[in-house]
Amino acid sequence: MSDDESAIRRLLADYCHLLDDGRFDEWIALFDEDIVFVVMGNRLRGRDEVRSFIEPTQQEGDRGRHMLSEPVIEVDDDTARVATDYTFISRANTILSTGRYLDAMRRTPDGWCFASREIVFSGDTPVGIDG
Repeated sequence: MSDDESAIRRLLADYCHLLDDGRFDEWIALFDEDIVFVVMGNRLRGRDEVRSFIEPTQQEGDRGRHMLSEPVIEVDDDTARVATDYTFISRANTILSTGRYLDAMRRTPDGWCFASREIVFSGDTPVGIDG
């Protein structure tokens, strides 16, 4: 496994751990400042919009655990395309959501970050970041 693949896997894990722990300041720093984030029919742009949408849905009583599959990673110089299946499990150990993360990542001087993310729930069709 390449250093880039290891760093990307770590970024994916950090996303889940920080969100599940409610560490929103650290979580939002994983994203490019002009992130495009597509979820539930919403096309969010920039860190402020993403945080304003996600943080209220992940308060103490709502948090569970995100579980990830083995990601498919394609690195091309300073960018990467990554597809990762996920499951979100509630505190009561009930599966609340399954789907796939479709990510574009970019290398920065500080390491890899999310340039875009589309969350595609099981049974749905990706709409695309530009769609």
